[in-house]
Amino acid sequence: MALSSPRRTPLSDQVIDQLRAQITSGEWPVGSRIPTEAALVEQLGVARNTVREAVRALAHNGLLDIRQGSGTYVLAASELAGVMHRRFADADRAQVAELRTALETAAAGLAAGRRTDRDLDLLDAALARRDDAWHSGNAEDFVQADAAFHQTVVAVAHNDVLDALYADLGEVTRALLRHDVGPEIVPERYVGHDGIVDAIRARDGQRASHEAGRAIGACDQEG
Repeated sequence: MALSSPRRTPLSDQVIDQLRAQITSGEWPVGSRIPTEAALVEQLGVARNTVREAVRALAHNGLLDIRQGSGTYVLAASELAGVMHRRFADADRAQVAELRTALETAAAGLAAGRRTDRDLDLLDAALARRDDAWHSGNAEDFVQADAAFHQTVVAVAHNDVLDALYADLGEVTRALLRHDVGPEIVPERYVGHDGIVDAIRARDGQRASHEAGRAIGACDQEG
């Protein structure tokens, strides 16, 4: 194949790369609203059309969700996560719940055998944020905090492939959680996750897997 002279990267591609970096680094977390178009124009020092083109490209790739009258929100942390979301958006909820059960029970069992003291601190903090979000009464905040707790459990399993796969399925599992939780917090439907952390702390893999499965089953029945 013949070589060609290097060309300067189009400005829109540079803006896309910068915005993507904000998302993949976690600077703009999944579920958060990104700065307005006007703010991005000012921060980046580019034309409005360039920003608009970059945002549309990332929306097409599944990273952003443009909501008319509300703003633009982070939908997924990677292009693959965006693909997963589109691919399984209409998947049967029972099958998604089965997938969650398979991944999270396996992760909890592994986490019990591999956790460190630092991991326990992370789990305790994630559990506290989940409880705080529930008591705040904001359903979406709780969905995000619950999803973050389960991602922490998966991370404590110290399996990079499992961690990446679960993260890429993030919006798929959050959609299931939104259905289970509903539009409003209902106090009597609270499902505690202390048992998962206690079992991991005790290095009891069998109990950790059981508690993870029990939690998912309880949420599914409530939904």
